[in-house]
Amino acid sequence: MFIQTESTPNPATLKFLPGQTVLETGTADFPEPETAGTSPLATRIFAVEGTTGVFLGNDFVTVTKDDMVEWDHIKPQVLGAIMEHFQSGQPVMAGDADATGGHASHDGPDGEIVVQIKELLDTRVRPAVAQDGGDITFHGFERGVVYLHMQGACAGCPSSTLTLKMGIENLLRHYIPEVVEVRPIGV
Repeated sequence: MFIQTESTPNPATLKFLPGQTVLETGTADFPEPETAGTSPLATRIFAVEGTTGVFLGNDFVTVTKDDMVEWDHIKPQVLGAIMEHFQSGQPVMAGDADATGGHASHDGPDGEIVVQIKELLDTRVRPAVAQDGGDITFHGFERGVVYLHMQGACAGCPSSTLTLKMGIENLLRHYIPEVVEVRPIGV
């Protein structure tokens, strides 16, 4: 098994490409070790000292490290953990645990606007950020403000504010006049 790695705009995060499907559908975000119980793969990666986050996509695994640790020191261990997992035959997600579909549901008077926002995110934004090892999902829409949840390489990325304001906000405002601002939300 040959696992490729790619850098991301976030220097604390690397994207690992195992050359096979990681998740059939959706994504799974594990921002800290305590959240990884539903994924044997994420649990195995968190066993590597210095790992602070794991994000699973369709064909990639994004790993975030502690700022005090150098990639040169933990990258071989992370590669080993991913390889061991896929060779073990264990599932990526345990039991009946599923990856998430992404977007939060929205109940309210702006249903048509929210459908447009989600469609633009799915067709224009999410594929681009997946290339960088992350995901951005809809969290809410209120009084012209779109709230988005940033995951994987996007969470904590130095260029995430620029991506939100100059990229996503401009895109949404162009196509949907009711959108006046885009803001990130915490977990």
